Amino acid sequence: MGNSYAGQLKTTRFEEVLHNSIEASLRSNNLVPRPIFSQLYLEAEQQLSSLEAGSRADNEEEEEEEEEESSESSSPVSYQMKPPPEGCCTTDGFCQAGKDLRLVSISNEHIEVPSGFLLVGAKSPNLPDHLLVCAVDKRFLPDDNGRNALLGFSGNCVGCGKKGFCYFTEFSNHINLKLTTQPKKQKHLKYYLVRNAQGALTKGSVICWKGAEFRGRQSSPSTCSSTLFQLPESSGLSGSTSSELLPAANPGAPAGAPQTAAAIDHIPSTAAFSSAVYNGKESPKQQLVKNNLSALTRPSVLGTLTNSGPPKKRHKGWSPESPSSTETWNLQLNPQAPNRIKNDGGSLSSLPHSALVGPASSPMVGSGEPVSVPDNLLKICKAKPVIFKGHGNFPYLCGNINDVIVSPLLYTCYRNSQSLSRAYEQYGTSTIQPISEEMQLLLTVYYLVQLASDQVPLIEDLEQIFMRSWRESHLSEIRQYQQAVPQTFPQVPSQVAPVTSAQLPWLAGLAASSCNDSVHIIECSYSLAEGLSEMFKLLIEGKLIKTNYVVIICASRNRAIDSCIVITGKYQARVLSESMLTPSDYQKEVNYQLVTGKVEGLGSFFNTLCPEGDIDLLLEKFYQENQGHISSSLSASVTKPTALNGMGAAACTSYEIERHQIRPFQLAVAQKLLSHICSIADSSTQNLDLGSFEKIDFLICVPPSEVTYQQTLFHLWHSGILLELGLEKEHLTKQRVEQYVMKLDAEAQIKFKVFLQNSMQNPHTLFVLIHDHAHWDLMSAMHSIYPQTELSTGLVDRLLNCREVKEAPNIVTLHVTSFPYALQTQHTHISPYNEIHWPSSYNNGVDLYHENKKYFGLSEFIESTLSGHSIPLLRYDSSFEAMVMALGKRFPRLHSAVIRTFVLIQHYSAAMMAVCGLSQMKNYTSVETLEITQNLINSSRQCPSGHGLMVVLRIPCTPLAAVAYERLYNVRERLALEDNFEIILGNPNSGITIGKHFVEQLKVWQKIEDVDWRPQTYLELEGLPCILIFSGMDPQGESLPRSLRYCDLRLINSSSLVRTTLEQELGLAAYFVSSEIHTEKAVVNDVLESDPEKLSSTDNEDEEIATEGSTAEKRSPMKRERSHSHDSASSSLSSKASITAFCSESSPALTAAGDTAKSPHQVLSNNAEETTNNHERQKQKVDKGAQTTTSKHLPLVTEQLDMKQNIKSAQISITSSSSSPFSSSSSSSAPTHNSFILQTSQCSMTKASKQPPIVFLPKLVYDIITSTDSSGLPKSSSLLPYHSVMWASSFRPLMSKMMTCTEQSLYYRQWTVPKPNHMDYNNRNEGRMDTFHPRRLLLSGPPQNVSSGNKEKSQHHLTSCLWTISMCSVNHHCLAAHSLKTTAVIGKTGAYLQFLSILSRMLIRLTEVDVYDEEEINNNIKEESDQYYHQPEDMWPDLETFKKMPFDYTIHDPKYEDASLICSKLQTINSEDRSTSRRQEDMYTRRQTTRMRLSKYAAYNTYHHCEQCHQYMGFNPRYQLYESTLHAFAFSYSMLGEEIQLHFIIPKSKEHHFVFSQPGRQLESMRLPLVTDKSEDYIKSPTFTPTTGRHEHGLFNLYHAMDGASHLHVLVVKEYEMAIYKKYWPNHIMLVLPSIFNSAGVGAAHFLIKELSYHNLELERNRQEELGIKPQDIWPFIVISDDSCVMWNAVEVDCSGDRKSDYTWTERNVSLKQILQHIEATPNVTHYALIGMRKWSSKTNSAEIKEAFSCCHVHDFIMLNVDLTQNVQYNQNRFTCDDVDFNLRVHSAGLLICRFNHFSVMKKQIAVGGQRSFHIKSKVSDTAVSVSPAQYICAPDSKHTFLAAPAQLLLEKYLQYHSHRFFPLSLKNYSHPVLSVDCYLNLGPQIAVCYVSSRPHSLNISSSGLTFSGLLLYLCDSFVVASFLKKFHFLKGATLCVICQDRNSLRQTVVRLELEDEWQFRLRDEFQTANAKEDRPLFFLTGRHI
Repeated sequence: MGNSYAGQLKTTRFEEVLHNSIEASLRSNNLVPRPIFSQLYLEAEQQLSSLEAGSRADNEEEEEEEEEESSESSSPVSYQMKPPPEGCCTTDGFCQAGKDLRLVSISNEHIEVPSGFLLVGAKSPNLPDHLLVCAVDKRFLPDDNGRNALLGFSGNCVGCGKKGFCYFTEFSNHINLKLTTQPKKQKHLKYYLVRNAQGALTKGSVICWKGAEFRGRQSSPSTCSSTLFQLPESSGLSGSTSSELLPAANPGAPAGAPQTAAAIDHIPSTAAFSSAVYNGKESPKQQLVKNNLSALTRPSVLGTLTNSGPPKKRHKGWSPESPSSTETWNLQLNPQAPNRIKNDGGSLSSLPHSALVGPASSPMVGSGEPVSVPDNLLKICKAKPVIFKGHGNFPYLCGNINDVIVSPLLYTCYRNSQSLSRAYEQYGTSTIQPISEEMQLLLTVYYLVQLASDQVPLIEDLEQIFMRSWRESHLSEIRQYQQAVPQTFPQVPSQVAPVTSAQLPWLAGLAASSCNDSVHIIECSYSLAEGLSEMFKLLIEGKLIKTNYVVIICASRNRAIDSCIVITGKYQARVLSESMLTPSDYQKEVNYQLVTGKVEGLGSFFNTLCPEGDIDLLLEKFYQENQGHISSSLSASVTKPTALNGMGAAACTSYEIERHQIRPFQLAVAQKLLSHICSIADSSTQNLDLGSFEKIDFLICVPPSEVTYQQTLFHLWHSGILLELGLEKEHLTKQRVEQYVMKLDAEAQIKFKVFLQNSMQNPHTLFVLIHDHAHWDLMSAMHSIYPQTELSTGLVDRLLNCREVKEAPNIVTLHVTSFPYALQTQHTHISPYNEIHWPSSYNNGVDLYHENKKYFGLSEFIESTLSGHSIPLLRYDSSFEAMVMALGKRFPRLHSAVIRTFVLIQHYSAAMMAVCGLSQMKNYTSVETLEITQNLINSSRQCPSGHGLMVVLRIPCTPLAAVAYERLYNVRERLALEDNFEIILGNPNSGITIGKHFVEQLKVWQKIEDVDWRPQTYLELEGLPCILIFSGMDPQGESLPRSLRYCDLRLINSSSLVRTTLEQELGLAAYFVSSEIHTEKAVVNDVLESDPEKLSSTDNEDEEIATEGSTAEKRSPMKRERSHSHDSASSSLSSKASITAFCSESSPALTAAGDTAKSPHQVLSNNAEETTNNHERQKQKVDKGAQTTTSKHLPLVTEQLDMKQNIKSAQISITSSSSSPFSSSSSSSAPTHNSFILQTSQCSMTKASKQPPIVFLPKLVYDIITSTDSSGLPKSSSLLPYHSVMWASSFRPLMSKMMTCTEQSLYYRQWTVPKPNHMDYNNRNEGRMDTFHPRRLLLSGPPQNVSSGNKEKSQHHLTSCLWTISMCSVNHHCLAAHSLKTTAVIGKTGAYLQFLSILSRMLIRLTEVDVYDEEEINNNIKEESDQYYHQPEDMWPDLETFKKMPFDYTIHDPKYEDASLICSKLQTINSEDRSTSRRQEDMYTRRQTTRMRLSKYAAYNTYHHCEQCHQYMGFNPRYQLYESTLHAFAFSYSMLGEEIQLHFIIPKSKEHHFVFSQPGRQLESMRLPLVTDKSEDYIKSPTFTPTTGRHEHGLFNLYHAMDGASHLHVLVVKEYEMAIYKKYWPNHIMLVLPSIFNSAGVGAAHFLIKELSYHNLELERNRQEELGIKPQDIWPFIVISDDSCVMWNAVEVDCSGDRKSDYTWTERNVSLKQILQHIEATPNVTHYALIGMRKWSSKTNSAEIKEAFSCCHVHDFIMLNVDLTQNVQYNQNRFTCDDVDFNLRVHSAGLLICRFNHFSVMKKQIAVGGQRSFHIKSKVSDTAVSVSPAQYICAPDSKHTFLAAPAQLLLEKYLQYHSHRFFPLSLKNYSHPVLSVDCYLNLGPQIAVCYVSSRPHSLNISSSGLTFSGLLLYLCDSFVVASFLKKFHFLKGATLCVICQDRNSLRQTVVRLELEDEWQFRLRDEFQTANAKEDRPLFFLTGRHI
């Protein structure tokens, strides 16, 4: 049986019934069948090429496999496979001999094929993505007709070469198919394998097993009813043949392969039933080109796949020579098809005209007799029925199949929703059942029943219903498994009993019984063929006229249900069929109908409606009769404003240009963008090195719209950004500005190439590539099938995603869009962290930005439709919709876009005629169109300057837009309105063309004197009364002026329902209004524009005065209900010539009744009493029959007039045609109201500034926009976000109204995937977790297409006063200010231009640094002398001369401004010369700094990452840290009494600077050069930089400062900071101090540096002495540098003047290398102990430079001779002033200190680390309570709070701030300083000290004549003796302070120095630092001189 040939099976009635019975028994609902489409939740990873030789039988095989797996899982007896022999291979894809059989593995190998054998591909159920290669005798394979295959099997294994397999069962075991069902060759041998052009083995056509196909048709539930051939948006598939497509899709196919029209016949796919949005991953994979491709690879197979023979009767459309029209549909869903071709518009897929009318049957599974489609079906039914295949089998269709359309969308939805439970498999919920087929169908019926007659089913709705139903039925299980709680109780059965197949028809009929036959149920007992035949019969007989949906169910107890749903409603069927067109094919279809004249019937029909015959004749007659009258009145009305302007009496002020300014919103967005840029730069990935850029350049890419291009140029020009960035000079030309904006058209590549070249040539310029309107073209460049048809297709992908942009380190890409959804998919290039969303203006009710403008967007438009608002701004026109629907039935073959356009043109034409006096034409237009037209024509008359309003008429289809323009233009000419308003055809590809008269008007308004000026943007049409016919399939970023009053979107493509499209169209009306004005109140006042005829043009019986959002209205019983209708003709358009309305004092009951049919203008209060309570008004008495302006829209001015009477009933009749069409009132018979209207008329721009435009929508779109889900989320938000993406799964959570922009982004990133034609489709990097581009950002914000001017608050803070002001204004002043720059001011354009500005400023700031800029202190104390020891031009000091120079004891460094003055002789210093003591923290904040531009020789911190110093910094290209080793280095120091052990961290790259012992690699010494060494590229002195707390900010990168020279740089760090410094500076040598110095100050670091260096000098002398080098030849200098030294300068002196004393000098920045090499080259350099330089100051004067060298203190950056200073040590205990102390020690030792005055060092202000890292706080409490310096000391043994700080620090700080307590006589007594022995301690700025050394032979000042006011003995050693102290004289009462380590040594010192002889001590004068005993406090004793 395994080898039986299924083709021999007889299809008798008995066998069919038996077969169905067996299958039904195998199908069980008790267990979940294992889903075959495992890819549902996975990504399709195969590429386009794998489709090359596909065939539709691919689908059949999947159908069979699923059927098998389903039966496998439910069958009680499974196939028992023979166990494999022991030791053999059992791996899937390999044979038992272990050889690989997978096609992907052996496709390129040579395979020996015996004669008569063919290579075929076998499918293994365990490897669904692979084919196994087999060699099979072709005699056992079928021929092209599916016949003549021998029974049995003969095959060979191509892996191991084993031959002679005679049974397929045996062979399947050998190749490890591991089947659980009976092996059959028909099931598992699927494809012929062929060699392609490259010689690789590929999948060829399907093996045509007729029996398998037949059985599949009978029983498989998974078949698809139609091909899902989705074409790219740009494809433009030709209707004639598929030859254009196929070579592109399959380049390997033979060129001459036969192609048939059937191969591309009807190709549906839609997102509703009305718009094709595929919600599961599976569905797009089903959209295959396989039928076409198989036609190329194996044409003979295609022709016979479904036609092994003709049907019993020949049917029309079938012929033996050509494949059946039905074969195209014989496709099975293929889950792994990778070639998902784009469905643009989310609607059913692209097809040509011929495809629309082509064959459309879909016999996925043929069963029984075919169903014949009746002839003339379209003619009889007036629409093509759309058949949605549901469950189970579907019959053949034949006959007139052109008149039906079959879609698989519902089938796909069913399939996806049955896979819902897969998401919970991780929890082991095998017991959770998917929703049953019966329940799916029943829920579908429920859904269809509740649809209104004008609604179209949406697939999203149905998916949500299935999801909700499934969730509710398994709620407890879902919660249980989501919480991961083990199931301890047995499964609880669902409370609702499952629906059985027997109950289904009855329940469905019961559900449909309440819908007035809108849904008709047909039950059939045998197959769907019966039901379809009956349905066709009922259609022909006209019995389904009221029926919109026919549900056909074939259900029986013993087998699964079959079902389909037929859309028979004319409106629904039309929408669904049209939704199957892509935008390009939609345009082609419309163009075809226009070109072929199919629309002529419409024109003749319109003519029959007009009682007077042809409308054109009526127009001509009117023109002839009224030509003279109209032209004269018109010229008067037109010239009048001009005359007034000339006189200056009544000029409109609405053109007050506002100053360009940045809005708070924009600044916030720009700062957020900058923050993200900085985050990228600060990340460790080093993708952006901001520090390496010096300037900004940019390029703005815009869609190929000429208006958008000019608009962007305009904003760029006026923003001033080009001048600010320094890109252009003062005199800008338009040609220069154009270099920075690129239109994405055919010429874009040239400009972009220049941009790329600039970026490569300027590596130090940061280029910002701004992609504005970024959602516009997302087509993949690789996937563009028709590059020749649309050159711009895929251009964004080709340019912005090119390799050069991605890899350029200096290009940042910024995508800017209002609709970012398509850029937020699973494969997006943009990181979620790089998204910037427009900020919310309010947070918890707090106004964050204090904007005086409120954004009015989609949500606000929707809110205006709610009851409680005055007039809804979102409306539909039911009269228009009714007429369109009626004409749609009359002209079923015309596209609805054609019908809608022609109807709307007719309405506008009739409205214009009616306004001009042809009152009978009011019957042939709608109320809404009449309102628009009246306000348009009258608007310019309400302003003295002639300003008017704009009407945007959106016609996406360009040919239709041209027709509309031509027709309206002609009507306007005939009515002599050509000077009243303009009609503009807005084509994206061309500029703006308007008449000369209107150009002149605009020039006057905008004060333009340029003769050749023409408006180039819509913004420049501000105030121009016009109809703008806005064409193009999508808006491309064009902004509209604020004079836009009406946005007519009635013609947008309502079948293309995706979120981006809908929001983009509605975004045209997005608006900023003044936030001080309540919008719902201001909206009512639009009535002032209205004509009374328009206002009375409905036949509502009961209407009242519209109130201004009154409280009465809000108290009404319907206060928050949605208005019943928002179409002004909901009461239906009256066909009477006289249209009347009543304003009556009605009863509440009547009011409520009338409200059910009210217009959007009629938001009425429920009774007159409530209105009167809220607004007192007079009753207005009007005689019946009088012509008045009172209407339901009576303006609110009536409230201001304090009218006390209620309005009596008044009948209002229309104006007679003899009235002047341009008079200001309806008739002269109502003078009161005439003057009333004249008084209140005002410029339309005034009203425009206070309220958003009014938007008209198609009814279908209106319903979707205004309907919300349970959370309040508009339904439009849950639509598929974009055409070229699809839902990753049906199993996705619903969006929430509370979602933020970020949460929405994350939602789309998780649940949407790009289609193959999306540019992000191939963005998958294997082996990397993320595919984000590091330098790509996305800015999204709401659409802001309508600009609005800025107004002062004082002008609009009282809404109620506005109308009074305007009425009383004699000159009719407009209350609005105007700016043509408002879009740049308000929107995203201004935000990103501001971002460029602050980014540029930040880059400049990054290249600048704050350096200390302070004048030297104590210059007045310096000895003034005319003697100069050196000449200004001397390069080096002369040693002998230098020795004669006196040492300047005075400190001149400004950082020691608070330090004690050092006296060198008797000095007289005024007390005011010394500043009072400053607070410690003020020292850093109050020091003067200046901002300096970093030079190329600067030192940098860790944030600098340029390419040159990557290696220096220790970051290699793989971002791995350099290896380093830790070395101990010990030496003994007698003063410490112990051995010092230091540790070096030495990177591998720096080991050459050290000497290691050979056997053990122990560190021996640091190499030192020789004094005689000379090298241009080498610095001899090792540099040591002590640092703490500045691992990020310390300036340790000396690469540029050293100009690349080799040098040795050592960081000296504390042990606890070692790790963090090593992390940031991995390639630096580090000297780690012992742990005992963790709390020490800088003195300890200096001490150890010096001692280590001297010890190393000794080691090097010993080492090199062995090499014959003298010890004195070893280089003895080291450099000790602060970690804040940033740049170095040199003074160049020019002494070329006439006199020797004349000289000039300049200072310039030089490299540290130059300075060090210069100093190192000093003659006799080794005789100097310390060499330093000046601290830079901008205030340096010539006197300081004149002496080239000084003998004085040196700080911050010194060269230390460790040899000469061997016996002079730094004080290791010091925290402050240790360098001053050391300088004094060195000088007193008789050593030379030289300062090079021609060199200076700049010190950067660093706000962290250094001395500020020491915080003094209480040891007891952890709270950071500040402790005053007075508490730093205490009496010994007291209960004082101890402090957690080193004793030495407490001492130094106390003496700095409170030394006057110890030395009261010394305060400001500078002539009597304190004598300080062997040390310098800072006693504060008001006390002077005199330093003396106790060392023998030391140099001290002459103390003769000096009397000291105090004596300071600090830790004095044995050199201090009593006799030494007795040399000095002290004032009487002078004080003594002795400081020692402990109390014992304190007493010993007093005794040893015989202090009690001259000093008096008291017990209470003993103190200690406030340290605990374990912290070793310092003790000091004070005494008074006797």
